Amino acid sequence: MRQCRDSFLFVLTMAWCYHRAIAFGVSKRFAVRRPPVETHSFRSTHHRSFPSNRKIFSTKLFMLTSAAPASATSIVGFEAVQETVLEVLNELFDPAEVARASALAKLDKGKKKKKKKKKKGADDENEEPPEPTMTEEEKQAIGDAAAAAAKPFTKLDTMVTPATRDDFGDYQCNAAMSLAKSVGMNPRECATKIVNSLKSKLCEVMEEPEIAGPGFINLKFNRDYLTSAISLMAKDSTGRLAVPLTKNKQKIVVDYSSPNIAKEMHVGHLRSTIIGDTLSNLLEFAGHEVVRLNHVGDWGTQFGMLVEHLTDEYPQALDTAKVQDVDLGDLVELYKAAKKRFDVDEEFKTRARERVVKLQAGNPESLAAWEALCAASRVEYEKIYDMLNIKGLLERGESFYNPYLSAVIDDLEKQELAVESEGATVVFMDGWTNRDDEPLPMLVRKSDGGFNYATTDLAAIRQRTGFDVSDGGEKADRVLYVTDAGQSQHFQMVFQAAKLAKFVPETASLEHVPFGLVQGEDGKKFATRSGETVKLKDLLNEAVRIAGVDIRSREDSRNELSEDVERVAEIVGIGAVKYADLSMNRESNYRFSYDRMLSLNGNTAPYMLYAYARLCGIVRKAIDQNEGEPLEWPEASDIIISHDSELQLIRNLVKLPDVLNEVERELYPNRICDYLFETSQKFNQFYENCSVKNAKTEELKKSRLSLCMATAGTIRLLMDIIGINVVEKL
Repeated sequence: MRQCRDSFLFVLTMAWCYHRAIAFGVSKRFAVRRPPVETHSFRSTHHRSFPSNRKIFSTKLFMLTSAAPASATSIVGFEAVQETVLEVLNELFDPAEVARASALAKLDKGKKKKKKKKKKGADDENEEPPEPTMTEEEKQAIGDAAAAAAKPFTKLDTMVTPATRDDFGDYQCNAAMSLAKSVGMNPRECATKIVNSLKSKLCEVMEEPEIAGPGFINLKFNRDYLTSAISLMAKDSTGRLAVPLTKNKQKIVVDYSSPNIAKEMHVGHLRSTIIGDTLSNLLEFAGHEVVRLNHVGDWGTQFGMLVEHLTDEYPQALDTAKVQDVDLGDLVELYKAAKKRFDVDEEFKTRARERVVKLQAGNPESLAAWEALCAASRVEYEKIYDMLNIKGLLERGESFYNPYLSAVIDDLEKQELAVESEGATVVFMDGWTNRDDEPLPMLVRKSDGGFNYATTDLAAIRQRTGFDVSDGGEKADRVLYVTDAGQSQHFQMVFQAAKLAKFVPETASLEHVPFGLVQGEDGKKFATRSGETVKLKDLLNEAVRIAGVDIRSREDSRNELSEDVERVAEIVGIGAVKYADLSMNRESNYRFSYDRMLSLNGNTAPYMLYAYARLCGIVRKAIDQNEGEPLEWPEASDIIISHDSELQLIRNLVKLPDVLNEVERELYPNRICDYLFETSQKFNQFYENCSVKNAKTEELKKSRLSLCMATAGTIRLLMDIIGINVVEKL
């Protein structure tokens, strides 16, 4: 319907102009070229990293038709229901006739507009002439044009959404409300027609659809489906939990972390690193080919200054054979000293600039010194990434794109997009003005001939999306830039320029994933007592220390942490920092508080880790397994629903594919944390009402053990996606 309506707006305008031109004697040679309809192509890629079943997954359990429950391999998600409704709409209604009716309805609606009352004493000569009356022939032509331009219904036209309330079911379909008038029915009649067709297609998984109010359709999973789905999840509790792989595989580049060479990582790098890593994990789990890129700041005039200073004061830092002995903290202090010297010493400033020229020209000695700096920084970054459990991050700094920069400027100039302004080269684009309402330029080459971030980002876009793999490119379908919200305008302008210059294919998507600031508990900048930026290493170490003290206080009066408890303290401490960040809407600023993030109450990592450990303890006790041994999960069995709390937990667990799909689409990891917390609360309610070990029958005991397995598997999987390990005992 959305495509029909969009087509209608274009066709209505063109048809009206054409027929009015004929009516008023204008030449019939009037013609308009219709812009091409945007299409999307998806590249088939190989799934990495996460466990997957050997069987081919389908997004439709029982194929939503007649297959028996026992043959199912994956659970139903929102997309499967949406596809079924789409199939029904295309079977029942002709998109061409819907478009025709919509067009004519728009014309009738225009007729009914009230005429403006004439003001007393108004001059008749100034009154606007009446609009020309449209003939039946012209109306027919507009209807025919709208019908000819109509496309089949799309998923958006199904208007399927998750239910807003539990008593409405699991999903709602509002298509009848939008379609009714165009198909000559009232909404309830239209809904009845849709429901009658849906029944046979959804009978294996849904109760009979209900029509609510004027024509809303409520869809609710039936108990047979719910019990079968949980059995599938329990059988695959250490793998994918029967979540299907995506059918539209893409190659996706995720650009995140991006520290600067010769500078220590600070709290500002925390959010980019863990948000980017979580999104990468999720996209890989979905089945996409993910390229994780670390766009480090490793190029620019500051390196000439630093290399020259180190050559004078600390030459061992430039020796690649001794790079392991160089402390990054020393480099930071040396950088400050070099900058101070650069500002006051003209002779040193000249040498530093000459060093930059040598570096850019590929002078072997200068390049070797630069590579030593990068290597020393890399050693320290890897320590942070190991603490945060960050894996597979490929370093591809600004220097990588240096060979592409001149070609970017040349192409922008050839297309007359880049122009000279006050000695610099800039790009002016529609929609961008400064405070004085003057055109706002995007600088791509400075007056001294140097390039800047915009130039590098344009070159990166070209290499990541426009170049084939054989030409050194990525040919990505989607590129995500995980940076702070302060860079939003920069990326909006860069993306717009890239599209204007055709550096990016129409089928590729460029997306900025902005995030807010980390603040102190007082709501101000998060800093040390002396006002300096908090080093990320110090922040993480403090979280581990506090977690260790808390764990030790509950141990048997040990003075020192055992090796096992040290490992647990690191999992809890680092996990608390990561979870606290990810549980917030990424676009919001959040206040950093060790007490809050390490609390055992509320939506925190310690709470989730204890929830998982408690689940392991319940299963271990039910199967009489000794505590000192690794838990051996029992075999999954058929599910029996004997209490409402079991049903509510099950209904929550089967939402897993929808939650993952939503985060994949919208890129807000806090939805994962919200779902984890909801799941743990539903499990608590279940456990309060339903004994596992002392269930009334052996079958019921096995059923409840399977429900525990599906819940534990869900928590373990999602904690893995957000980069936090779980432990069986705390």
